[in-house]
Amino acid sequence: MAVFDTPQEAFGALRPACVQLTRAQTVENVARLQAHLAAVSASALQELQEYVLFPLRFALKVPGPKRERLVQSVVQCISSVLAATCVKKQELLQELFSELCTCLSPPSGSSKPASLSEELKLAVIQALHTLMHSAYGDVILSLYQPSTLPLLGFAVSLLLGLAEQEKAKQIKISALKCLQVLVLQCDCQEHRHLDEDEVQQCGDLFASFLPGISITLSRVITGDIKQGHKTTVSAIRLFYLIVGLVMADEQLARIPKNNEKLPVEQSRISELMVHRGPDWSKNTAKKLSLLLHKMVEFSSVHPHWKVRLELVELVHHLLRNCSQSLADSFSHLLKALVGLVNDESSEVQSRCNEVLRGIAEQRIVAQNRALADVLSENLHSLATALPRLMNSQDDTGKVSTLSLLLGYLKLLGPKINFVLNSVSHLHRLSKALMQVLELDVTDVKIVEDRRWGCESTCGPSGSLQHGAQKSRCQKKYFRFFTEEKVFQLLQQVCRVLGYYGNLYLLVDHFMGLYGESGMYRKQAAMVLNELIAGAAGMGVDVLQEREISLNMDDLKGSIMSILDEYTDQANWYLITSVDTEENNHGHSVQHSGLTTHPGGVCSSILLPSPEPHITTRTMNSNIWQICIQLEGVSCFAAVLGKEFRLLLLSALYPVLEKAGDKTLLISETALGTLVDICEACSYDSVQSLINENSDYLVNGISLNLRQLAHQLHASQVLDTMLRHSDASLLPLVEDVIQDVLSTLDQSYSNQASTFLRVLHSVMAALVQWFGSSCGEKHQQRQTAKWWSRTLSEGQQMVTRQEVERFFLDYVRQKQIAEGNLPDTEDEEADEVAPTLAKPEPNNSDTEGEILLPSHVQLAKDVMERCIHLLSDGNLRVRLKVLDVLELCVTVLHPHGNHLLPMAHRVWPALVTRLISDDPLAVLRAFKVLCTLAQKCGDFLRQRFSKDVLPKLTNSLLSQAPASARAGPVYNHTIAFKLQLAVLQGLGSLCEKLDMGESDLNKVADACLIYLSAKQPMKLQEAAQRWCWREIQGT
Repeated sequence: MAVFDTPQEAFGALRPACVQLTRAQTVENVARLQAHLAAVSASALQELQEYVLFPLRFALKVPGPKRERLVQSVVQCISSVLAATCVKKQELLQELFSELCTCLSPPSGSSKPASLSEELKLAVIQALHTLMHSAYGDVILSLYQPSTLPLLGFAVSLLLGLAEQEKAKQIKISALKCLQVLVLQCDCQEHRHLDEDEVQQCGDLFASFLPGISITLSRVITGDIKQGHKTTVSAIRLFYLIVGLVMADEQLARIPKNNEKLPVEQSRISELMVHRGPDWSKNTAKKLSLLLHKMVEFSSVHPHWKVRLELVELVHHLLRNCSQSLADSFSHLLKALVGLVNDESSEVQSRCNEVLRGIAEQRIVAQNRALADVLSENLHSLATALPRLMNSQDDTGKVSTLSLLLGYLKLLGPKINFVLNSVSHLHRLSKALMQVLELDVTDVKIVEDRRWGCESTCGPSGSLQHGAQKSRCQKKYFRFFTEEKVFQLLQQVCRVLGYYGNLYLLVDHFMGLYGESGMYRKQAAMVLNELIAGAAGMGVDVLQEREISLNMDDLKGSIMSILDEYTDQANWYLITSVDTEENNHGHSVQHSGLTTHPGGVCSSILLPSPEPHITTRTMNSNIWQICIQLEGVSCFAAVLGKEFRLLLLSALYPVLEKAGDKTLLISETALGTLVDICEACSYDSVQSLINENSDYLVNGISLNLRQLAHQLHASQVLDTMLRHSDASLLPLVEDVIQDVLSTLDQSYSNQASTFLRVLHSVMAALVQWFGSSCGEKHQQRQTAKWWSRTLSEGQQMVTRQEVERFFLDYVRQKQIAEGNLPDTEDEEADEVAPTLAKPEPNNSDTEGEILLPSHVQLAKDVMERCIHLLSDGNLRVRLKVLDVLELCVTVLHPHGNHLLPMAHRVWPALVTRLISDDPLAVLRAFKVLCTLAQKCGDFLRQRFSKDVLPKLTNSLLSQAPASARAGPVYNHTIAFKLQLAVLQGLGSLCEKLDMGESDLNKVADACLIYLSAKQPMKLQEAAQRWCWREIQGT
């Protein structure tokens, strides 16, 4: 179809259709006109706009009832004309607006909407929407005059009725969007930008409609969820746009207090107008606050994320435009905004964080005292309810509650100090943290897990780093929550407080809680640690930078005061075990009814024995307190970096004490702290840390070993130093060890247990540094050297001196084996002198005495004390002596000339332990015997055959019937363990001691009986291994 570009051509084409429609208002005539309009260009139609609209408007004005189909087709045709043209006359705009609204008006006298078809309603709404967009330039403002207020009110009420009462989603959404255009808040950019006065005028006008619009929209927003999320989103958007316009702070600030008098002709209109004075603003804000509270509660939990996202936009818009006028409402709005930070939707989370960051950057809260007051009151209310909420909510609810608390603190930012300066606020917040962070101290395993022996000394250096890293991740179990996310939020709360708050005030307050009650001590320590981390800006997520930068001197001062409190004897030496060995320094203290703190005593005080016995909960609590304080030392080191080196004099010694603690969790945490200190202070390793600070550490150990109350502490420090250092430490601690031996000589009865622990640590370190592997390598090198020399010499004759030396050594070894030993070295020299002339200067024995290594001499000295202590009346002491004795034998192994005489001297006491002692001591003594046999060889053959073997075989024979009859529980008895150890050790004993046939027969008789199928399986297997060993040996 040809397009009519000129008005003349278009008039000629449209005139018949317009005349026909004017004569007869039918659907067919409207359709004919619609068809002709499609062939007319927009420019030509603009010239003929009023001519074409006349028959259409006339069709709407014809009195009498009209068919809905006709009205619908007319309205649609009007929309097509308006879409292609612009309305340039004010009168035409107002008339069209009125005529279209009339299409939706209910019958006269009825308050209900007209019962029209959904298609007609939708067509009229779209026509109104198109009309508002077709208004040209300033023409649109003619609708927004006081004189047109009734017309606007009529349209607003019609559209609100449709949005609230219609069932069709499309009609509801279209009505809301049309209302948005009507209040000049359209999303498109086609409309002319209004200047300040025009916006003010529109605000005055729409203030009359605000109650009706806001109430209706709130009902739509909180209506049935079946209406769909798009309707709710459109209603929320329209709500905050109209409220943001009418209640804008900038507009209300320009409103005069008194209303201007209007002319008489406008007096009726003035009754409809609203004066937005202070009283009206205040009253309206109160009513809006109720509506907002209701809307926020509903929308914040709406299942669709777009509704929650629009709620974020509502808060942002109102906070940006109405922060003064709606200050009372922000209690609910900010709660919703902060609560949505952890929304399940990433879009909502992202927008929420963006809005919060924008609020902080624009300093909306910092520059608005009313908002800060609202936030502080919200914070106070939440802190008051926090313990109850944490006790009643599930973990998801707890995360939301704590996110809200954290969000308030972040929004307050530098204004936090105004809250903290209030005694009531600080008290509520701190007590809430104390209650929420309460640990669960019912786990018995924490108390039961112990560090045994020196197992950690055997691993590679890297294993310490790995173990320490693992210990630093030790999971804490809390009474009121289990989710790790909850604890992370609590950490952030404390760190944000430390970042923005007055550090001296916070540290002083929580230090007061730390000392106030043992119930709060662990929680207060956790908070203090996080406060320091937050003050240093470590791992803290904030919305804005603090106003005053951190003063390192203030930070260091706070750390020093906390560190002094942590390491105070009353807080550092807590009861963590009921182990009598740790709690008592020997039988004398135990019999006196006095006990000490495990790991040491506070100062030199001896506390009464706890009666009734201390509970597991208390010990668990004490363990966690020490661990938290150790974590605090790690945190302080990380905060200060190399500056922490200045505090090592007061911090390193206590940490080393705890690294030697028998409680596994404390020991591992302390080792993790040592690793953290190394990283912070730029030490290469824990060994480097210990070696470079060994001078003052050794001095502290030496002083504390002289005081009864501190001996066990000093032994723990020395134990840790030896376990994590190398042989270079030995010269530094040698004097200390000699002091220990001297003190032990003076008081065997009272302090043997403590000093044996020190000696055990020393000997374990010597085994690690100068162990049997060195002796074996030395022996292999000597053998290889001898064979090499023999092969190189070929058929060369052996010299007279070599033969002579061989026989002299044989005689000497035979005398030692028979027990014919001189009392002193001088007598030994006199006894050998008649047999041999004066030895040459290269005599190996004399040279060995002169050049005896310090660690060998030390092992001899320790072994001397073990000989005397093997008969101690305390079983624990005897067991520990046997452990030390075994280590001494291992260290002396490469030096046989010194080991064999010592073995001769220790033999009588060792035999007593083997044949007439507690089964535990027998088991340990047999282990020492196996080690002696391995190191001394056939030196012990005659003694073992005469003194020990008969007892062992008789014991095996006598126990065999009992073990054959026993059930599965027998495997857990000490008798079974002793049988198993003897059966497993006899094979190596027979081999190392080169036993004779008669002795082997005795062993065979004792072992063969255990091949019976009635014996426990492990005993059968041990007997089988002995048999196979003997078969292979023959």
